[in-house]
Amino acid sequence: MRKNILWKNSTAFLLLLLTSFQFCVFAQQQPELGVRTVNLLHSNGFQFKDLNKNDKLDEYEDWRLPNDERVAHLIGQMTLEEKVGFMLISTINMGGASGSGFGVNQVVTSDLAEEDNINETNFFTRQPLPVPTLSVSGTTKGILERNLRHFILRANSKASTIAEWANKVQAVAETSRLGIPVLITSNPRNHITIDNSPGLSLGETGFSKWPGELGLAAMRDFELTHEFAETAAKEWVAVGVRKGYMYMADLATEPRWGRTEGTFGEDADLAAKMMTEVVLGFQGQKLGPHSVALTTKHFPGGGPQKDGQDAHFDWGKDQEYPGNMLEYHLKPFKAAINAGTSAIMPYYAVPVKTEYEEIGFAYNKIIINDLLRGKLGFKGIINSDTGPIFMMPWGVENLSISERYQKAVDAGVDLFSGVADPTFLLEAVKEGLVSEARIDESVARLLKEKFELGIFENPYVDVEAADTIVGNAQFQARADLALRKSIVLLRNEENLLPVKPKTKVYFEKYMVSRGSNNPHIVIVPETNKWDVEFVDTLEKADLAVLWLIPGSGGLFGSTGAEIHNELSKNSIDVDYVNRIKTQRSTAVIINFSNPWVISEIDNGNLNTVLATFGTTSDAVLDVLSGKFNPTGKMPFTIPASIEAVKSNLPDVPGSQEYDGYAVFNFDEGISY
Repeated sequence: MRKNILWKNSTAFLLLLLTSFQFCVFAQQQPELGVRTVNLLHSNGFQFKDLNKNDKLDEYEDWRLPNDERVAHLIGQMTLEEKVGFMLISTINMGGASGSGFGVNQVVTSDLAEEDNINETNFFTRQPLPVPTLSVSGTTKGILERNLRHFILRANSKASTIAEWANKVQAVAETSRLGIPVLITSNPRNHITIDNSPGLSLGETGFSKWPGELGLAAMRDFELTHEFAETAAKEWVAVGVRKGYMYMADLATEPRWGRTEGTFGEDADLAAKMMTEVVLGFQGQKLGPHSVALTTKHFPGGGPQKDGQDAHFDWGKDQEYPGNMLEYHLKPFKAAINAGTSAIMPYYAVPVKTEYEEIGFAYNKIIINDLLRGKLGFKGIINSDTGPIFMMPWGVENLSISERYQKAVDAGVDLFSGVADPTFLLEAVKEGLVSEARIDESVARLLKEKFELGIFENPYVDVEAADTIVGNAQFQARADLALRKSIVLLRNEENLLPVKPKTKVYFEKYMVSRGSNNPHIVIVPETNKWDVEFVDTLEKADLAVLWLIPGSGGLFGSTGAEIHNELSKNSIDVDYVNRIKTQRSTAVIINFSNPWVISEIDNGNLNTVLATFGTTSDAVLDVLSGKFNPTGKMPFTIPASIEAVKSNLPDVPGSQEYDGYAVFNFDEGISY
């Protein structure tokens, strides 16, 4: 009797296993396959791409297998040269572009750019490079001869043009020996920003236009932040851009730092919440065919720069922590890691007067391996910032190029940005400085990301659909709400706002811009949606509205000279502002791409003040008129004086500085 029971139980168990196995097999769904030239293979009713053109189904071509198995098999087929090329990411040009690819306003086409660009001068420091460096490869040669598979797109063009171009790039990759697709990366494309410098942001594009990162943080609306990221991801995927060099988890604790505009402000807890939402919004709970993989930057936080100078330059390489707040700066990175960020980028900076070795973070094994991978548990890709080997070798200047690669790879870097020539890294391997086994570790991480994104199955996009998805009216309507929610009302002491009906309003945007000698931009909307009368001169006005857009000249205009935060040192004529305030009731709006010191105009009669962080005039007018009741809160503290700026501890947020430090505090903001 007992044997019969055992037999029946065993039979039931085997039937259960068989049923489960059959369910797993038949539950798998055929993914859409995108091909241009390779043949399709057929097996058990499914289709697969014959990427290596050998007329048989290889493991890495079998989308039914776990990604780790596919990765291991593909690495076994790759040559050393293919692996080394895989560890580089460089700028790629579209047709019509030339040079370094940084000309975001160039007229570009969907043609492939086949011109190499070799630099002899450091783009950032303007000093001679140790050797001439290939910064941009001709597309076909880069893919087929240099084995490059990671590219940064910096060009700005129509959505369908980008999509058509991206398809052409992938078609070249498909013809390669193993058919490994390309991963196209970009810096942010969805924000209204002031410093639209290479490597920072492209500014306004055809994509939906949202507030700058500081403005998103000022909203304090995490659901809308998540929606922003999901929306932007749909637009990026539509044009074939599947990875973002974003977002900055750095904290804006040094008010002079030139990259403040790209942060989510000074508060670690707020920035952590923002990082969580943008990572989950762009990537989803896990990477898939609808994801944009993110590279969170710049570990372990680029905010505490000495005197606000930036580590792109040798005069700004020092990063200091006199407030002993390194752990505070790690909070947003921890949030990004917990949300599953695909990659993390260390900064160029050198930590000074800490327990860590005084070398750039890309070379700093204790920072990358022990802290980031060990203590914080990050298992993803380590992507260097642009140029640490040839342009910013801070702390290892005495090492040879091969030795720099050795030290950076040993520290944990998987992907090197800013160079398109694999021969230098290849030499380091052949010299025995870097083992092929260590190369395999990096390639495995990079391949896994591609498999998870689904681009091995289909890297191609629908060109016609791109224009209907990118920047569509539904997306922009939600972005318009964010633009309004990002505006902060700081003072309304005379109750000038909301503007009373029929008021005659002189609305001027004061902004020094390239190619124009006139900073006074008088705004008289073509369509008046507000119950006020717009006038074109101050003399006709009951109320003057001055929207000041200070500008420092951009991060990469730095010469190492002392950085100033006063409005007068950042392209604002304070005498002009003060004169208008004496002539008319005045509402002053200031775009805070940095925590500007406003004491030059805040001299007893600045009674109505608003803050913006990259928005539109329509959004401003909706707030001024009361069509939208302001709800924004400051993402950072505004110092009361330049003396406060100079006495600031660079790793300490303004909200934790001494009493009297601030004129407007973090989290400040009122409503009507």
